[in-house]
Amino acid sequence: MALFYPPTGFHFLVRFEGLLIKYPGIPDVGFQEVTGLSTEIGIEEYREGGENRYAHRLPNPVTYQNLAMKRGMLIGSQLMQWFKESVEVFQFEANDITVVLLNPDHIPLQAWNFINAWPVKWSIEGLNAQENTIMIENIEFAYQYYRRIDPTSIF
Repeated sequence: MALFYPPTGFHFLVRFEGLLIKYPGIPDVGFQEVTGLSTEIGIEEYREGGENRYAHRLPNPVTYQNLAMKRGMLIGSQLMQWFKESVEVFQFEANDITVVLLNPDHIPLQAWNFINAWPVKWSIEGLNAQENTIMIENIEFAYQYYRRIDPTSIF
């Protein structure tokens, strides 16, 4: 197997852990774009009396962006059933989401596991009678935290 560095970001899949059991339908794995793989450690400044040259900078808890996904609209998907239940019944069941980066031979290179995610936003890019474009839906998820995982442990 040849190694390709740096890896390209266009060959990936998304797994929604637990949705296949609860919601029958089309499995959701293909997305056009996934964003929000971001972590930031907050900083608190503490000024010491009499010290004017600097402020002590102390770490605060980690914060995460929402995980956002974009794809062509998919009718009858498990993901949309999950989102519909959240909106209409206001019942939130958290599931893990795994994003897997693949190499050209479809072998996992890196994976990220988003713990206890739930849908928080769904939108469709505008309808336009003058353009012949694919309907694109945007879906966002909140989650507790994410971790990089060993890709050999996911399959």
